[in-house]
Parts: sequence; C-alpha cells; structure tokens
Amino acid sequence: MEIENFIKILNKKFYTGVPDSQLKQLCNYLINTYKTDEKHHIIAANEGNACAIGAGYYLATGEIPVIYMQNSGEGNIINPLASLLNDKVYAIPTVFIIGWRGEPNVKDEPQHIFQGEITLKLLDVMNVKYFIISKETTEAEIKKVMDEFEQILSIGRCCAFVVKKGGFDYSEKVVYKNDFNMTREEAIRHIVNITGEDIIVSTTGKASRELYEIRDQNKQSHKYDFLTVGSMGHSSSIALGIAVNKPDKNVWCIDGDGALLMHMGAMSVIGNINPKNFKHIIINNTAHETVGGMPTSMAKTNIVKMAESAGYKYFVSVDNYNDLDKELKIIKNKQELSLIEVKCSIGARENLGRPKTSPVENKTQFENFLRY
Repeated sequence: MEIENFIKILNKKFYTGVPDSQLKQLCNYLINTYKTDEKHHIIAANEGNACAIGAGYYLATGEIPVIYMQNSGEGNIINPLASLLNDKVYAIPTVFIIGWRGEPNVKDEPQHIFQGEITLKLLDVMNVKYFIISKETTEAEIKKVMDEFEQILSIGRCCAFVVKKGGFDYSEKVVYKNDFNMTREEAIRHIVNITGEDIIVSTTGKASRELYEIRDQNKQSHKYDFLTVGSMGHSSSIALGIAVNKPDKNVWCIDGDGALLMHMGAMSVIGNINPKNFKHIIINNTAHETVGGMPTSMAKTNIVKMAESAGYKYFVSVDNYNDLDKELKIIKNKQELSLIEVKCSIGARENLGRPKTSPVENKTQFENFLRY
C-alpha cells in the first residue's frame, strides 16, 4: 500500500514514535513531509515517551495522535497504555502503527523471534483492537477498518495497525547525513585495539555486528564481548551490573546516541554508583541509523555535560581518530568512571554481516570468560 494513501485514510494530524526499519516508508514520509515540526511530528526518546507526548497532544487539541514503533516497543508502552491511555483511566484514544518484526514463519534475527510470537497476544491482553497490513492489503480494506476504528476511538479506546514486511510502499528517498568524518566501524576498530582483554558490552544494532566482524578480522576470540542484540538502551546497565561485580577488570560499554536517549536515566544510576572500572563510549551519529537514519535529539544535547552532571569523573568529546586514540589510552589506565563521546558519520558497509553464533552461544562464551 502506498504510504501517502494510507496517511490520507487515517486523516490524523500528529505523529510521534520511535523509528523502525519495517516502517521505513512511513518514517521517510514523515521526514519528507514534516521534518521534525513539533506541531505534526516528534521523534520520541522511547515508545512510552511517545504515548505520553500523544496524550498531551490529545489533551491540548482534542485530536487523536498516531504513535509508530517496532513491535519490540510494545514492552515500553504497557505501563502508559494500561494506566494513562486506557478507557478505564483517562480514556485517551490513540492509533498505533507497529512494525511486525519476528512474524511467525518469516525468517528474522533471534532477538525478534519471541517478540514476534507475542506481538498480537500483547495487543489482545491490552484490549487494543488491531488490523494486520500486508503487501496484499487494499485501500478499500483500510477505509473499512478505519471506519470501525473511529467507533472505537470515539469511546476513548486505542487501536493498532500491525504492519508486515513490505506492507507499505514509498518511492521518495531520504538521505540522512551529518558533518562528522569518522565512521562507527573504524572507531570501534580503534577501541578494540586499545581494550586488549578487557570486557566489552556493545549496544543494539550495527555496532554489535561491526564489533563481531572486527574480532573475526583480527582472529580474536568473541569471549570478551557481550553483544546486546535486543533490549535497546540497556547496554550500559548490563555493563554496570558486570562492573560492580568484576571490580578488578575494565568494563567498556560501546553505546549509541539513540540507545542512550532511550533509557537516559541509567547514566544517573551509573554516576551515583561510580564504578571506577567503567568506560562508557557513546558513538554519536545523531541518528537512529540501524533502523533507517531518522534523527535523534542528541545533535542538540551536550553529552559531556550530561556525564558531568550525572557524576562521571572524566568526560570528553572527540571527532577525529588521533584524539580518539589519545583519550582511549587515557581512560584505559584511569581508575575513574569515564566517558568518551565519539562523533561519527551516518552509514555502514553494504556487506556488513551478522554474528554467526546465537545469542545463547555468545552468552555462554562470555560468562565462561567472566567466571572461570
């Protein structure tokens, strides 16, 4: 279905959410049409945040918001959906558009499989009426369903469109870029050159894939690395749990700006505990690059000042490899909670592969390295 026609049938004025590769056509349309004009489109920190933004929009205007997300974000909306939007609480009508990763009988990555199995079940439990959009869905079907959804929305309930792979079409292209020169993969290569046999926890998306391939290219073991293939935004908390229990080892967290944004409160917890062996690296390309490249709000956020405010002891920003190498060497030998913001360009190799081992195999190899 052409996304422009879908948007016309929806007939809604405001969109907020978190980008998803399955919804790339929708995301590109919103950027082309509205950019990030806050009256029509806000890219949220996480999906729960999007629910709250949508609620505020409804309270202020009386208009129904549209919230988009990958199905992995359903977990983040359960609380606001149950205790804010629900018709037994504030009865705030909302339209959800959910990209269906891990759809049963469709090949996908391990982190999406179980989430894909329970996607519709979660909507059933939350009393959200849904309709599945596939390549074969017609405009007539959407019009009919939207007429039914309007009745549901009119009594303060929520509804959802669950979008299968290829469910939307959009011919216009969007080029996402910034002014930085370093690439994320090469920056990670420089990090690996310094870390030696230290522990690395890497964030969701292409960063973990690049780390895996760099280890292969270097003929190094993967036992030093925990690849956080799912649970976006939680790598730093995983690393914290390791750091406080392995105080004699350096623990590096390779994080991303979108992941940091999603659960930013973790920085305050890390700073409060102040593990001296924690090395926090933020790869900041100001984009949700793994799922298409839509911008994050981190282009206007001073990550170094955030670190200082949270209680980190050493914090610096770099935008070239010479400074990166210098700062990596400094923090490797510092017994202080440290952070480096690494400003990188948007993009990755076309032939970037994926881990050849399963998440359980990665976990087993990693925990054996930590414990024995």
